Amino acid sequence: MFIKDKLGGQLLNGLGIGIGTAIYAFGLHYFVISNELMEGGITGISLLLKYVLNVPPSISTLALNIPLFYLGWRNFGKGPMAYTIFGVVSLSFFLWLMEQCIKFGWIVPFRTTQDYFLATLYAGITLGTGLGLVFRYGGTTGGSDIVARIGHKRRGWSVGQVILIIDVVVIGSSLIYLPQEKVLYSLVAVFVTSRLIDYISEGAYAAKAFTIISEKAQELAASITKELDRGVTLFPARGAYSGNTKEVVYCVVYRHETRRLRELIHAIDASAFIIIGEVHDVIGEGFKTPS
Repeated sequence: MFIKDKLGGQLLNGLGIGIGTAIYAFGLHYFVISNELMEGGITGISLLLKYVLNVPPSISTLALNIPLFYLGWRNFGKGPMAYTIFGVVSLSFFLWLMEQCIKFGWIVPFRTTQDYFLATLYAGITLGTGLGLVFRYGGTTGGSDIVARIGHKRRGWSVGQVILIIDVVVIGSSLIYLPQEKVLYSLVAVFVTSRLIDYISEGAYAAKAFTIISEKAQELAASITKELDRGVTLFPARGAYSGNTKEVVYCVVYRHETRRLRELIHAIDASAFIIIGEVHDVIGEGFKTPS
């Protein structure tokens, strides 16, 4: 039964990631590329290659991520990287599909020379919706996410800060080719995208706190540390009714890691009692650096 449930969950995750990348690819071609706006990370580099050298994003996105696949595989293993690889391949496929639809006139992109704010707003909505679905179902679109996670694992760098730095560098570099006005509009789109990702992937909170009561606390703690690279705290506890002593697992994870953590818990102890709390702010290693 568990094998069937696990397979069904993987298929559902794959479907969610596929729908998310399809929406993202649509928004990128329909609103962003047609108006020569920008994005951060690997997507932003792909857009620059499109604008300057006319390299199709479907090719450059996949090509730029291949070296990162290798690094991610070596640092995190095949399990955590599987959904990321699927997400990137799926995104490249839908980008290619959109290119063909536009080429043959089946889809006419939204272009404007007057109201860039409208294009910016809808670009942020579609990109944020697409990425939010990808994160909600345990995937990523590779790129700066892999670099940030490697930097955190090897150097202890903040994941969010690394991604922000990469985005700023990429978007800032576009000033060489794009007018300042479009770069500023692009920053608005990036902000709207980030807000939509927050709400769709797991709500409007920075992180989630897990309190897990299980007979397999030590095994759960080891798995969380290995698979998610997150710190875990074990509290001694005693059942009021039974009087039995056991350990309670406590950890805090980012929004997009919530689904993966629930799957890990279910795989080890399907009868575990789980309490998931909303966390408004997290300061410490792996999250926000104390000011």
